[in-house]
Amino acid sequence: MKLRHIEVFHAVYQTGSVSGAARALHVSQPSVSKVLRHAEAQIGFVLFRVVKGRLVATEEAHVLFHEVRDLHGRIESLQETTKNLRHGGGGHLRLAILPSLGLQVTPRAVARFRQSHPEVSFEIKTIHKEDILRSLYERNSDIAIAYDAPHHPRLSEVSVGTGELVLLFRKEDLPNPPARLSIDTFEKFDLVKLSGTGSIDTLLTSEIDPTAATRAAISVETYYVAAALVREGAGIAIVDEFTARAMVGDDLDYRPLTKGSKFDVYCVHLEDRPLSRISQDFIAAMQEAMAFGRA
Repeated sequence: MKLRHIEVFHAVYQTGSVSGAARALHVSQPSVSKVLRHAEAQIGFVLFRVVKGRLVATEEAHVLFHEVRDLHGRIESLQETTKNLRHGGGGHLRLAILPSLGLQVTPRAVARFRQSHPEVSFEIKTIHKEDILRSLYERNSDIAIAYDAPHHPRLSEVSVGTGELVLLFRKEDLPNPPARLSIDTFEKFDLVKLSGTGSIDTLLTSEIDPTAATRAAISVETYYVAAALVREGAGIAIVDEFTARAMVGDDLDYRPLTKGSKFDVYCVHLEDRPLSRISQDFIAAMQEAMAFGRA
């Protein structure tokens, strides 16, 4: 099958009709029908039959689709990469950041960077660790900012600082907290923790409280939601210090733990795509933002 055959077959299979495929591909219905007939003639079997006025995929089509689905995804990835390469520019930085790093530290770095580089524009999106490689590989992002970079030969990383896990709580629940809190504090409140198996979760379960995973009353995917739950009185949460700094106020406060638990923060980029001067300058701004407000 040729690439055009794959594209049309995928569209017809997904939409369930020639008209739907034509709309999805922005072409005419006769064009879709012609390509589909040509594909069937080339492979030697029928892909779709008309049953009671509806287009129904044959068993061969179902089998073929499982192979085509992955290939079509790679074609879309190639198209996305090509588009991003075409529109990429030296005066534009695209950042992919973990949600917790988008609450305060990255916005501070961007704001201060633009004071000295007003000609540089930014595109910022939040991302989870498992999507970092794809985002960089497809050129959707120039730099990813994360706690732990995925290990891959195509990725390179630059350390921008360290962070620490802290305990976030309502001031009314702990009115006179010491400078650091022990894990005994956990016994008095319901625990809200981040779900997942990243470095932060590993720190919590291996170095602070091995029973945290089983004792947690609530598990969430982002620290922002964890902080919101604490604010509503659902319990206490172990979060990164950057989330805690962004969320403290009249009602919330935080303290580091007596058993320290630090982690590294990295700017990640493609190994075969050296950092531009602008990217290097922004990483320096991130390092300054990371250090700002540290005790």
